Amino acid sequence: MRIIYPGTFDPVTLGHLDIIRRASNIFDEIEVAVVTRSSKSLCFSIEERVRLLRESLVESGLHGIEVSSFDSLLVEYMKNNNYHTFVRGLRANSDFEYEFQMQLMNRKLAPEITGLYLMPSEDNMYLSSALVKEIAVYGGDLSRLVTNCVREALEQHYGSKTEAGRG
Repeated sequence: MRIIYPGTFDPVTLGHLDIIRRASNIFDEIEVAVVTRSSKSLCFSIEERVRLLRESLVESGLHGIEVSSFDSLLVEYMKNNNYHTFVRGLRANSDFEYEFQMQLMNRKLAPEITGLYLMPSEDNMYLSSALVKEIAVYGGDLSRLVTNCVREALEQHYGSKTEAGRG
């Protein structure tokens, strides 16, 4: 069975990689699809997010995972690429409410498409891209939150802010 894991991945975290690893133990083919635009404030360009995701997969020993990007509604991308199921991580009540609303809307737009939700490991239950970016702004330790390539990219992106935040 083929499945898609959509998201902004800005940046990809160890929590995302945890979900990819769990999904790869269940499904034959996984495509991680990076959405181009978002209502969220994005740190990295689409090219950077795709590159960091690919490098993080290699760094994490996850092979055979396809990475792509898309600029449409998820259900439209899924229909155009013959997907029927997507996977998402589910951490807390706030995730549940958001994902519940999205699932209902997706069902209204494309009843043949459904979502499956996986819980990350306990170590990653609190982890979010927004939290990682906040820690990066203030020069906090990212080593247990993201891969080395993402840590380096965040340090480069927030370098001047990080140095100013330490003063």
